[in-house]
Amino acid sequence: MLLLVVIASALIIGITVQQYREQALDYHIKRLQRKENAIKRDIAYELANTTWTVETKSLPNIFRDKIYEIADVHGMEVYLFDLNGRLLKTSRASFIKDTTLKPISKSILNELQNDVHHRVVKDLVFNHRTYKSSFSYIYDSKYNAIGILNISYLQESLFFQKELTEFLARISGVFLLILALAIGLAYLLSRYITRSIKTVIDKMNQTRFSSQNEKIELQGGSEEIQNLVRAFNSMIDQLEDSAVKLAKSEREHAWREMAKQVAHEIKNPLTPMRLSVQSFQRRFDPNDPDAKEKLVDFSNTIIQQIDTMTSIASAFSDFAKMPTAHREPLNVVEVAKYAVDIFSEKYISFFSEQERIIANLDKTQLIRVVTNLVTNANQALLDQENPTIEVHIRDLGEQVEISVADNGKGIADAVKEKVFEPKFTTKTSGMGLGLPMVKNIVEAYGGSIQFISELDKGTVFTVRFPKN
Repeated sequence: MLLLVVIASALIIGITVQQYREQALDYHIKRLQRKENAIKRDIAYELANTTWTVETKSLPNIFRDKIYEIADVHGMEVYLFDLNGRLLKTSRASFIKDTTLKPISKSILNELQNDVHHRVVKDLVFNHRTYKSSFSYIYDSKYNAIGILNISYLQESLFFQKELTEFLARISGVFLLILALAIGLAYLLSRYITRSIKTVIDKMNQTRFSSQNEKIELQGGSEEIQNLVRAFNSMIDQLEDSAVKLAKSEREHAWREMAKQVAHEIKNPLTPMRLSVQSFQRRFDPNDPDAKEKLVDFSNTIIQQIDTMTSIASAFSDFAKMPTAHREPLNVVEVAKYAVDIFSEKYISFFSEQERIIANLDKTQLIRVVTNLVTNANQALLDQENPTIEVHIRDLGEQVEISVADNGKGIADAVKEKVFEPKFTTKTSGMGLGLPMVKNIVEAYGGSIQFISELDKGTVFTVRFPKN
Protein backbone atom coordinates (compact mmCIF):
# COMPACT_ATOMS: atom_id res chain seq x y z
CA MET A 1 0.00 0.00 0.00
CA LEU A 2 2.85 2.36 0.83
CA LEU A 3 4.54 1.50 -2.44
CA LEU A 4 1.36 2.30 -4.35
CA VAL A 5 1.10 5.69 -2.62
CA VAL A 6 4.72 6.53 -3.46
CA ILE A 7 4.38 5.37 -7.09
CA ALA A 8 1.13 7.31 -7.53
CA SER A 9 2.72 10.44 -6.06
CA ALA A 10 5.75 10.15 -8.33
CA LEU A 11 3.55 9.62 -11.39
CA ILE A 12 1.33 12.59 -10.58
CA ILE A 13 4.32 14.87 -9.98
CA GLY A 14 5.99 13.67 -13.20
CA ILE A 15 2.82 14.22 -15.23
CA THR A 16 2.35 17.66 -13.64
CA VAL A 17 5.89 18.75 -14.52
CA GLN A 18 5.45 17.50 -18.08
CA GLN A 19 2.10 19.28 -18.36
CA TYR A 20 3.60 22.56 -17.16
CA ARG A 21 6.46 22.24 -19.63
CA GLU A 22 4.09 21.59 -22.53
CA GLN A 23 1.85 24.44 -21.40
CA ALA A 24 4.83 26.82 -21.22
CA LEU A 25 6.04 25.74 -24.65
CA ASP A 26 2.57 26.20 -26.16
CA TYR A 27 2.31 29.59 -24.51
CA HIS A 28 5.63 30.72 -26.01
CA ILE A 29 4.71 29.49 -29.48
CA LYS A 30 1.34 31.25 -29.42
CA ARG A 31 2.81 34.42 -27.94
CA LEU A 32 5.48 34.51 -30.64
CA GLN A 33 2.77 34.14 -33.28
CA ARG A 34 0.70 36.93 -31.71
CA LYS A 35 3.75 39.22 -31.64
CA GLU A 36 4.56 38.34 -35.21
CA ASN A 37 1.00 39.05 -36.41
CA ALA A 38 0.92 42.38 -34.58
CA ILE A 39 4.25 43.47 -36.08
CA LYS A 40 3.13 42.43 -39.57
CA ARG A 41 -0.06 44.51 -39.15
CA ASP A 42 2.06 47.53 -38.30
CA ILE A 43 4.32 46.80 -41.29
CA ALA A 44 1.29 46.42 -43.58
CA TYR A 45 -0.15 49.70 -42.29
CA GLU A 46 3.12 51.50 -42.95
CA LEU A 47 3.39 50.01 -46.43
CA ALA A 48 -0.14 51.13 -47.22
CA ASN A 49 0.53 54.75 -46.18
CA THR A 50 4.06 55.27 -47.47
CA THR A 51 4.95 57.62 -50.33
CA TRP A 52 7.73 55.32 -51.41
CA THR A 53 7.24 52.72 -54.09
CA VAL A 54 6.50 49.46 -52.27
CA GLU A 55 9.28 47.14 -53.38
CA THR A 56 12.17 45.29 -51.80
CA LYS A 57 14.82 47.94 -52.33
CA SER A 58 12.58 50.61 -50.75
CA LEU A 59 12.12 48.78 -47.45
CA PRO A 60 15.18 50.39 -45.75
CA ASN A 61 13.84 53.82 -46.61
CA ILE A 62 10.24 53.07 -45.71
CA PHE A 63 11.20 51.74 -42.25
CA ARG A 64 14.16 54.01 -41.66
CA ASP A 65 12.70 55.37 -38.40
CA LYS A 66 9.47 53.37 -38.10
CA ILE A 67 11.25 50.10 -37.36
CA TYR A 68 12.53 51.47 -34.05
CA GLU A 69 9.03 52.53 -33.07
CA ILE A 70 7.64 49.08 -33.92
CA ALA A 71 10.40 47.31 -31.95
CA ASP A 72 9.86 49.61 -28.96
CA VAL A 73 6.08 49.12 -28.93
CA HIS A 74 6.29 45.34 -29.11
CA GLY A 75 9.45 44.94 -27.04
CA MET A 76 11.26 42.87 -29.65
CA GLU A 77 14.13 43.24 -32.08
CA VAL A 78 12.90 43.41 -35.69
CA TYR A 79 14.94 42.37 -38.74
CA LEU A 80 14.05 42.89 -42.40
CA PHE A 81 15.73 40.78 -45.09
CA ASP A 82 15.36 40.65 -48.83
CA LEU A 83 14.12 37.48 -50.52
CA ASN A 84 17.71 36.27 -50.93
CA GLY A 85 18.31 36.43 -47.20
CA ARG A 86 20.46 39.60 -47.10
CA LEU A 87 19.81 42.00 -44.20
CA LEU A 88 18.08 45.25 -45.22
CA LYS A 89 17.14 46.85 -41.91
CA THR A 90 17.29 46.08 -38.18
CA SER A 91 15.95 47.79 -35.09
CA ARG A 92 19.29 47.46 -33.38
CA ALA A 93 20.94 50.79 -32.68
CA SER A 94 24.27 49.41 -33.83
CA PHE A 95 25.32 46.45 -35.93
CA ILE A 96 26.80 44.07 -33.33
CA LYS A 97 28.45 41.15 -34.95
CA ASP A 98 26.54 38.04 -33.90
CA THR A 99 24.72 35.13 -35.43
CA THR A 100 21.43 37.03 -35.74
CA LEU A 101 22.94 39.52 -38.22
CA LYS A 102 24.22 36.94 -40.63
CA PRO A 103 22.35 36.30 -43.88
CA ILE A 104 19.56 33.79 -43.70
CA SER A 105 20.80 30.31 -44.54
CA LYS A 106 19.74 28.66 -47.75
CA SER A 107 18.06 25.80 -45.86
CA ILE A 108 15.78 28.25 -44.09
CA LEU A 109 15.08 30.07 -47.37
CA ASN A 110 14.11 26.78 -49.01
CA GLU A 111 11.85 25.80 -46.08
CA LEU A 112 10.28 29.25 -46.15
CA GLN A 113 9.61 29.04 -49.85
CA ASN A 114 8.16 25.52 -49.70
CA ASP A 115 6.00 26.03 -46.63
CA VAL A 116 2.29 26.50 -47.29
CA HIS A 117 2.08 29.54 -45.04
CA HIS A 118 5.59 30.73 -45.91
CA ARG A 119 6.55 30.75 -42.25
CA VAL A 120 9.39 28.97 -40.43
CA VAL A 121 10.16 28.86 -36.68
CA LYS A 122 13.63 27.81 -35.48
CA ASP A 123 15.26 27.46 -32.05
CA LEU A 124 18.31 29.66 -31.65
CA VAL A 125 20.81 29.51 -28.76
CA PHE A 126 22.64 32.76 -28.11
CA ASN A 127 24.72 33.51 -25.01
CA HIS A 128 23.40 30.29 -23.37
CA ARG A 129 19.83 31.50 -23.77
CA THR A 130 17.23 29.85 -26.01
CA TYR A 131 15.32 31.98 -28.51
CA LYS A 132 12.54 31.08 -30.87
CA SER A 133 13.26 32.80 -34.17
CA SER A 134 10.39 33.31 -36.65
CA PHE A 135 10.87 33.90 -40.40
CA SER A 136 7.91 34.94 -42.61
CA TYR A 137 7.24 36.79 -45.90
CA ILE A 138 6.24 40.47 -46.12
CA TYR A 139 3.68 41.15 -48.86
CA ASP A 140 2.66 44.26 -50.78
CA SER A 141 -0.97 45.21 -51.48
CA LYS A 142 -1.11 42.71 -54.35
CA TYR A 143 0.12 39.89 -52.12
CA ASN A 144 3.52 39.78 -53.70
CA ALA A 145 6.42 38.83 -51.44
CA ILE A 146 8.83 41.76 -51.14
CA GLY A 147 10.87 40.79 -48.07
CA ILE A 148 11.35 38.56 -45.04
CA LEU A 149 10.48 39.50 -41.44
CA ASN A 150 12.53 37.96 -38.66
CA ILE A 151 11.83 38.33 -34.96
CA SER A 152 13.42 36.41 -32.08
CA TYR A 153 11.53 35.60 -28.89
CA LEU A 154 13.36 34.75 -25.64
CA GLN A 155 11.73 31.70 -24.02
CA GLU A 156 11.86 32.79 -20.40
CA SER A 157 9.52 30.72 -18.23
CA LEU A 158 10.05 32.37 -14.88
CA PHE A 159 6.34 32.77 -14.36
CA PHE A 160 5.60 29.14 -15.20
CA GLN A 161 8.57 27.99 -13.15
CA LYS A 162 7.32 29.89 -10.15
CA GLU A 163 3.82 28.51 -10.63
CA LEU A 164 5.23 24.99 -10.96
CA THR A 165 7.35 25.37 -7.83
CA GLU A 166 4.38 26.59 -5.79
CA PHE A 167 2.17 23.82 -7.10
CA LEU A 168 4.77 21.14 -6.37
CA ALA A 169 5.23 22.51 -2.85
CA ARG A 170 1.48 22.30 -2.19
CA ILE A 171 1.01 18.87 -3.75
CA SER A 172 4.12 17.53 -1.96
CA GLY A 173 2.59 18.58 1.35
CA VAL A 174 -0.62 16.77 0.43
CA PHE A 175 1.29 13.66 -0.62
CA LEU A 176 3.32 13.69 2.61
CA LEU A 177 0.11 13.87 4.60
CA ILE A 178 -1.37 10.99 2.57
CA LEU A 179 1.84 9.00 3.05
CA ALA A 180 1.76 9.58 6.80
CA LEU A 181 -1.87 8.45 6.93
CA ALA A 182 -1.01 5.42 4.78
CA ILE A 183 1.88 4.51 7.09
CA GLY A 184 -0.38 4.74 10.12
CA LEU A 185 -3.11 2.70 8.45
CA ALA A 186 -0.59 0.12 7.19
CA TYR A 187 0.85 -0.19 10.70
CA LEU A 188 -2.58 -0.76 12.25
CA LEU A 189 -3.56 -3.27 9.56
CA SER A 190 -0.27 -5.13 9.82
CA ARG A 191 -0.55 -5.29 13.61
CA TYR A 192 -4.09 -6.60 13.29
CA ILE A 193 -3.05 -9.21 10.75
CA THR A 194 0.30 -10.23 12.24
CA ARG A 195 -0.99 -10.38 15.82
CA SER A 196 -2.87 -13.57 15.01
CA ILE A 197 -0.07 -14.88 12.84
CA LYS A 198 2.48 -14.20 15.60
CA THR A 199 0.40 -16.29 18.00
CA VAL A 200 0.49 -19.17 15.53
CA ILE A 201 4.23 -18.72 14.93
CA ASP A 202 5.00 -18.70 18.66
CA LYS A 203 3.03 -21.90 19.16
CA MET A 204 4.76 -23.52 16.19
CA ASN A 205 8.18 -22.59 17.59
CA GLN A 206 7.20 -24.16 20.91
CA THR A 207 5.95 -27.36 19.28
CA ARG A 208 8.10 -30.37 20.06
CA PHE A 209 7.54 -33.97 19.06
CA SER A 210 8.57 -35.32 22.44
CA SER A 211 6.69 -32.88 24.68
CA GLN A 212 3.11 -31.99 25.52
CA ASN A 213 2.03 -29.28 23.08
CA GLU A 214 -0.73 -26.77 23.64
CA LYS A 215 -3.42 -25.95 21.14
CA ILE A 216 -4.10 -22.39 20.00
CA GLU A 217 -7.10 -20.61 21.49
CA LEU A 218 -7.61 -17.55 19.27
CA GLN A 219 -10.46 -15.09 19.55
CA GLY A 220 -11.30 -13.07 16.43
CA GLY A 221 -9.05 -13.06 13.38
CA SER A 222 -9.92 -13.49 9.75
CA GLU A 223 -11.41 -16.64 8.28
CA GLU A 224 -8.03 -17.60 6.80
CA ILE A 225 -6.35 -17.29 10.22
CA GLN A 226 -9.11 -19.37 11.83
CA ASN A 227 -8.58 -22.07 9.18
CA LEU A 228 -4.86 -21.97 9.92
CA VAL A 229 -5.50 -22.32 13.65
CA ARG A 230 -7.85 -25.27 13.10
CA ALA A 231 -5.24 -26.95 10.88
CA PHE A 232 -2.57 -26.37 13.55
CA ASN A 233 -4.75 -27.80 16.34
CA SER A 234 -5.52 -30.83 14.17
CA MET A 235 -1.80 -31.27 13.57
CA ILE A 236 -1.18 -31.16 17.35
CA ASP A 237 -3.70 -33.99 17.87
CA GLN A 238 -2.07 -36.05 15.15
CA LEU A 239 1.38 -35.28 16.55
CA GLU A 240 0.39 -36.48 20.03
CA ASP A 241 -1.07 -39.69 18.62
CA SER A 242 2.06 -40.27 16.57
CA ALA A 243 4.28 -39.58 19.61
CA VAL A 244 2.37 -42.11 21.72
CA LYS A 245 2.55 -44.74 18.99
CA LEU A 246 6.23 -44.05 18.38
CA ALA A 247 7.10 -44.22 22.08
CA LYS A 248 5.25 -47.51 22.41
CA SER A 249 6.97 -48.87 19.31
CA GLU A 250 10.39 -47.75 20.55
CA ARG A 251 9.84 -49.35 23.96
CA GLU A 252 8.75 -52.61 22.38
CA HIS A 253 11.70 -52.51 19.99
CA ALA A 254 14.11 -51.75 22.85
CA TRP A 255 12.80 -54.65 24.92
CA ARG A 256 13.02 -56.99 21.94
CA GLU A 257 16.60 -55.93 21.23
CA MET A 258 17.53 -56.20 24.89
CA ALA A 259 15.97 -59.67 25.11
CA LYS A 260 17.87 -60.76 22.00
CA GLN A 261 21.13 -59.43 23.44
CA VAL A 262 20.60 -61.06 26.83
CA ALA A 263 19.70 -64.37 25.20
CA HIS A 264 22.73 -64.18 22.94
CA GLU A 265 25.14 -63.35 25.75
CA ILE A 266 23.75 -66.06 28.04
CA LYS A 267 23.94 -68.71 25.29
CA ASN A 268 27.67 -68.11 24.93
CA PRO A 269 28.63 -69.56 28.36
CA LEU A 270 25.80 -72.15 28.32
CA THR A 271 27.26 -73.94 25.30
CA PRO A 272 30.65 -74.77 26.90
CA MET A 273 28.83 -75.67 30.13
CA ARG A 274 26.65 -78.20 28.26
CA LEU A 275 29.63 -79.65 26.46
CA SER A 276 31.57 -79.92 29.71
CA VAL A 277 28.72 -81.71 31.47
CA GLN A 278 28.23 -84.12 28.54
CA SER A 279 31.94 -84.85 28.38
CA PHE A 280 32.08 -85.38 32.15
CA GLN A 281 29.16 -87.84 31.98
CA ARG A 282 30.83 -89.91 29.28
CA ARG A 283 34.38 -89.97 30.62
CA PHE A 284 34.08 -89.77 34.40
CA ASP A 285 35.10 -92.98 36.18
CA PRO A 286 34.79 -93.02 39.98
CA ASN A 287 37.56 -95.65 40.17
CA ASP A 288 39.99 -93.51 38.21
CA PRO A 289 42.92 -92.50 40.43
CA ASP A 290 42.65 -88.94 39.01
CA ALA A 291 38.88 -88.76 39.54
CA LYS A 292 39.15 -86.18 42.30
CA GLU A 293 41.42 -83.92 40.23
CA LYS A 294 39.10 -84.19 37.19
CA LEU A 295 36.10 -83.34 39.40
CA VAL A 296 37.90 -80.19 40.59
CA ASP A 297 38.68 -79.16 36.99
CA PHE A 298 35.08 -79.77 36.00
CA SER A 299 33.81 -77.70 38.95
CA ASN A 300 36.19 -74.85 38.13
CA THR A 301 34.96 -74.80 34.50
CA ILE A 302 31.33 -74.67 35.58
CA ILE A 303 32.04 -71.96 38.18
CA GLN A 304 33.92 -69.89 35.59
CA GLN A 305 30.98 -70.02 33.18
CA ILE A 306 28.56 -69.18 36.02
CA ASP A 307 30.70 -66.15 36.89
CA THR A 308 30.56 -65.10 33.24
CA MET A 309 26.77 -65.32 33.28
CA THR A 310 26.69 -63.37 36.53
CA SER A 311 28.82 -60.58 35.03
CA ILE A 312 26.51 -60.49 32.00
CA ALA A 313 23.47 -60.14 34.22
CA SER A 314 25.19 -57.44 36.30
CA ALA A 315 26.20 -55.50 33.18
CA PHE A 316 22.66 -55.46 31.82
CA SER A 317 21.31 -54.59 35.26
CA ASP A 318 23.73 -51.68 35.63
CA PHE A 319 22.91 -50.37 32.17
CA ALA A 320 19.15 -50.64 32.74
CA LYS A 321 19.37 -48.68 35.97
CA MET A 322 19.35 -44.93 35.49
CA PRO A 323 22.05 -43.46 37.72
CA THR A 324 20.48 -41.95 40.80
CA ALA A 325 21.46 -38.37 41.32
CA HIS A 326 22.79 -38.97 44.86
CA ARG A 327 25.02 -35.99 45.38
CA GLU A 328 27.47 -35.45 48.19
CA PRO A 329 30.60 -33.30 48.51
CA LEU A 330 33.61 -35.44 47.69
CA ASN A 331 37.21 -35.01 46.67
CA VAL A 332 37.26 -35.96 42.98
CA VAL A 333 41.07 -36.35 43.02
CA GLU A 334 40.95 -38.86 45.85
CA VAL A 335 38.06 -40.90 44.42
CA ALA A 336 39.51 -40.98 40.91
CA LYS A 337 42.92 -42.05 42.23
CA TYR A 338 41.23 -44.82 44.19
CA ALA A 339 39.53 -46.04 41.00
CA VAL A 340 42.85 -46.00 39.12
CA ASP A 341 44.67 -47.86 41.89
CA ILE A 342 42.32 -50.81 41.36
CA PHE A 343 44.30 -51.60 38.20
CA SER A 344 47.68 -53.32 38.68
CA GLU A 345 49.23 -52.33 35.33
CA LYS A 346 52.34 -50.24 35.85
CA TYR A 347 51.85 -48.23 32.64
CA ILE A 348 48.75 -46.52 34.07
CA SER A 349 49.65 -43.06 35.46
CA PHE A 350 47.58 -40.60 37.46
CA PHE A 351 48.07 -36.80 37.36
CA SER A 352 46.38 -33.90 39.13
CA GLU A 353 47.49 -30.29 39.48
CA GLN A 354 45.70 -30.07 42.84
CA GLU A 355 45.33 -32.49 45.70
CA ARG A 356 41.77 -31.47 46.46
CA ILE A 357 38.91 -30.67 44.05
CA ILE A 358 35.48 -30.74 45.67
CA ALA A 359 32.33 -31.53 43.65
CA ASN A 360 28.82 -32.74 44.51
CA LEU A 361 28.80 -36.21 42.91
CA ASP A 362 28.02 -39.83 43.75
CA LYS A 363 31.15 -41.75 44.75
CA THR A 364 30.02 -45.09 43.32
CA GLN A 365 29.00 -43.57 39.99
CA LEU A 366 32.26 -41.61 39.73
CA ILE A 367 34.30 -44.76 40.35
CA ARG A 368 32.23 -46.57 37.72
CA VAL A 369 32.95 -43.81 35.15
CA VAL A 370 36.72 -43.85 35.77
CA THR A 371 37.05 -47.64 35.84
CA ASN A 372 35.07 -48.04 32.61
CA LEU A 373 37.18 -45.45 30.79
CA VAL A 374 40.45 -46.99 32.05
CA THR A 375 39.20 -50.49 31.18
CA ASN A 376 38.39 -49.42 27.62
CA ALA A 377 41.79 -47.75 27.29
CA ASN A 378 43.49 -50.86 28.67
CA GLN A 379 41.70 -53.11 26.19
CA ALA A 380 42.82 -50.84 23.32
CA LEU A 381 46.47 -51.52 24.24
CA LEU A 382 46.48 -55.24 23.40
CA ASP A 383 49.65 -56.20 21.48
CA GLN A 384 50.86 -52.61 21.82
CA GLU A 385 54.54 -51.89 22.42
CA ASN A 386 55.28 -49.44 25.26
CA PRO A 387 51.63 -49.10 26.35
CA THR A 388 50.70 -45.94 28.21
CA ILE A 389 47.52 -44.76 29.94
CA GLU A 390 47.35 -41.32 31.57
CA VAL A 391 44.51 -40.12 33.78
CA HIS A 392 44.39 -36.33 34.34
CA ILE A 393 42.18 -34.37 36.75
CA ARG A 394 41.77 -30.62 36.16
CA ASP A 395 39.88 -27.84 37.94
CA LEU A 396 38.00 -25.69 35.37
CA GLY A 397 36.34 -23.36 37.84
CA GLU A 398 32.66 -24.30 37.63
CA GLN A 399 33.52 -27.77 36.33
CA VAL A 400 35.94 -30.59 37.02
CA GLU A 401 37.52 -32.43 34.07
CA ILE A 402 38.64 -36.06 33.96
CA SER A 403 40.57 -37.22 30.89
CA VAL A 404 41.83 -40.72 30.08
CA ALA A 405 44.42 -40.93 27.30
CA ASP A 406 46.00 -44.02 25.73
CA ASN A 407 48.41 -44.71 22.89
CA GLY A 408 46.41 -47.64 21.56
CA LYS A 409 45.09 -48.48 18.12
CA GLY A 410 42.54 -45.62 18.08
CA ILE A 411 39.02 -45.47 16.69
CA ALA A 412 38.25 -45.40 12.97
CA ASP A 413 36.33 -42.41 11.62
CA ALA A 414 33.64 -44.70 10.22
CA VAL A 415 32.60 -45.89 13.70
CA LYS A 416 33.13 -42.78 15.81
CA GLU A 417 29.43 -41.88 15.71
CA LYS A 418 28.49 -45.33 17.11
CA VAL A 419 30.85 -45.34 20.10
CA PHE A 420 28.13 -44.42 22.62
CA GLU A 421 25.46 -46.69 21.12
CA PRO A 422 24.40 -49.70 23.24
CA LYS A 423 25.68 -53.08 22.04
CA PHE A 424 28.32 -51.45 19.82
CA THR A 425 31.86 -52.72 20.42
CA THR A 426 35.05 -53.03 18.41
CA LYS A 427 36.39 -55.78 20.68
CA THR A 428 35.99 -59.52 20.16
CA SER A 429 34.54 -59.81 23.67
CA GLY A 430 32.25 -57.56 25.66
CA MET A 431 28.68 -56.37 25.29
CA GLY A 432 29.22 -52.77 24.27
CA LEU A 433 27.46 -51.34 27.34
CA GLY A 434 30.35 -49.67 29.14
CA LEU A 435 30.54 -46.34 27.29
CA PRO A 436 26.72 -45.98 26.95
CA MET A 437 26.47 -46.46 30.72
CA VAL A 438 29.20 -43.85 31.30
CA LYS A 439 27.37 -41.44 29.00
CA ASN A 440 24.11 -41.99 30.92
CA ILE A 441 25.83 -41.28 34.23
CA VAL A 442 27.60 -38.15 32.99
CA GLU A 443 24.49 -36.66 31.36
CA ALA A 444 22.40 -37.42 34.44
CA TYR A 445 24.63 -34.99 36.34
CA GLY A 446 24.43 -32.35 33.59
CA GLY A 447 27.96 -33.09 32.39
CA SER A 448 29.46 -33.89 29.01
CA ILE A 449 31.66 -36.58 27.49
CA GLN A 450 33.63 -36.39 24.26
CA PHE A 451 36.69 -37.94 22.68
CA ILE A 452 39.35 -37.43 20.06
CA SER A 453 41.10 -40.33 18.38
CA GLU A 454 43.60 -41.12 15.63
CA LEU A 455 44.27 -44.55 14.21
CA ASP A 456 47.49 -46.12 15.51
CA LYS A 457 48.14 -43.05 17.70
CA GLY A 458 45.63 -43.28 20.51
CA THR A 459 42.44 -41.94 22.03
CA VAL A 460 41.57 -39.34 24.68
CA PHE A 461 38.21 -39.46 26.44
CA THR A 462 37.27 -36.27 28.31
CA VAL A 463 34.50 -36.06 30.91
CA ARG A 464 33.35 -32.83 32.53
CA PHE A 465 31.14 -32.68 35.61
CA PRO A 466 29.61 -29.52 37.09
CA LYS A 467 30.79 -29.04 40.65
CA ASN A 468 27.31 -28.22 41.93
